[in-house]
Amino acid sequence: MSFNNPAFHIQRQSVQGMEGEWVKMFDPPTASPDTPELLSPTNPVPEFIRAAHPEFTPTTVGYVPSPPHTVGRSLMHGGTITSWDGLKALRFFTFMDPDIFQTFDPVATNGVGGVWPGPTIRVPRGVVFHGQTSAGGPPPHTIHWHGIEPTPMNDGVGHCSMELGKYTYQWQPNFIGTYFYHCHRNTMQHFEFGLYGMLLIEPPDAFNQQNPALPDYAGGYPRRTAANFTNFPEFQAMFPGFTGGDLRSGDPHAMTIPYDVEALWVLDDRDSVWSDNMSGAFDTFPKHGSQPGSNDQFMLGDFHDFNPDYFFCTGVPFPAHVGNTISIAPGITVPPYLNSGVTGMQVSVNAKVNQTILIRALCAAYVGIKITFPIDVVIIAFDGRALGVPPLNQYTKPFLLPANTPYELSTARRFDVLMRSATPFSSFANVEFIHNRTGASLLNGRIPIVISA
Repeated sequence: MSFNNPAFHIQRQSVQGMEGEWVKMFDPPTASPDTPELLSPTNPVPEFIRAAHPEFTPTTVGYVPSPPHTVGRSLMHGGTITSWDGLKALRFFTFMDPDIFQTFDPVATNGVGGVWPGPTIRVPRGVVFHGQTSAGGPPPHTIHWHGIEPTPMNDGVGHCSMELGKYTYQWQPNFIGTYFYHCHRNTMQHFEFGLYGMLLIEPPDAFNQQNPALPDYAGGYPRRTAANFTNFPEFQAMFPGFTGGDLRSGDPHAMTIPYDVEALWVLDDRDSVWSDNMSGAFDTFPKHGSQPGSNDQFMLGDFHDFNPDYFFCTGVPFPAHVGNTISIAPGITVPPYLNSGVTGMQVSVNAKVNQTILIRALCAAYVGIKITFPIDVVIIAFDGRALGVPPLNQYTKPFLLPANTPYELSTARRFDVLMRSATPFSSFANVEFIHNRTGASLLNGRIPIVISA
């Protein structure tokens, strides 16, 4: 859209007279409107998953698969998980992928029904994405595609775009990077209680090679992500394989770097008092007063006072109480049915010397965190945007983060980090959780990093 060139002005659809369908403050929605300007989806990943992993297909009676080239997400499911110390039953709200049988299996999902964090969605840059969503449990809900830039109706921000009912979100990703999706209705409660998952945008050809016997197989590693080392020969020496060029050339690998190992760190926290006091889906709903906008009744509750006492990395608990330092186990991986059919994503890092490691970190905690690495790393992206890659190349650039230098992240922020070592070592990355009001250190969670010969 341009303000000075009418040729590029996009006419907006009025919602006058349709407020009951598009904008809802108090009343759960009952309508499930069609997606405006619906295009044919071109996302190849759902078909890849079905072809490469037929064992994932649900056998549940009455199962109806999502339409072709369409990702399914069902919310809101959930249950309780017993805390690592056996003292608490923590309530979780969860997503299900209706096209993957494991998410129906209460044993495979630790009794929760659905999974937390939600299954990771991988999408090649430039395809037309369809996300067919439906909500179980008490409505309303949305799915907000955090960092993607769809039309307002497809953005999934509560009160501002579609609230479920049922809906097919439509968007087209233009930037390779790390994103996430989450329910944006009653966000303080729904996000904290687990209604989120990762969203990774990959190069356009990431799912072209679907023969596991050939190089660049879509279901494994190595893979590529966006970076710009054009003016950084020292980074090109550290991480071989960088491809420069022009994004407009049509080369799917322009301004990308290959990586051999991928780790996903979703850092989260939980205040068990919130879990105890506000675990009902209606607990935070406002009620109409007699004068709309003046004396409506919003819940008071405990949301103003957040004191987390349990901490997690990608759903794995750091098994210690506040004030301690503790490690998660080595060798933890993300199963392919939770990673768009891609096998080998890690949580705790296990790599060989001279392998390039990509770490994708998301602060899903409501407190601040500081991450410290045991060796030098290079930060190549923040919040889904690769540093130095157009259109923001004149404002940003990748940079070296020296070993043992803490780097802060706040809620919903992400960064992508490259790591590589020519010598074996065994150490830990440290994640410090910090209280928002007091600044007190709450917990030091350590994530194993093992580089072997």
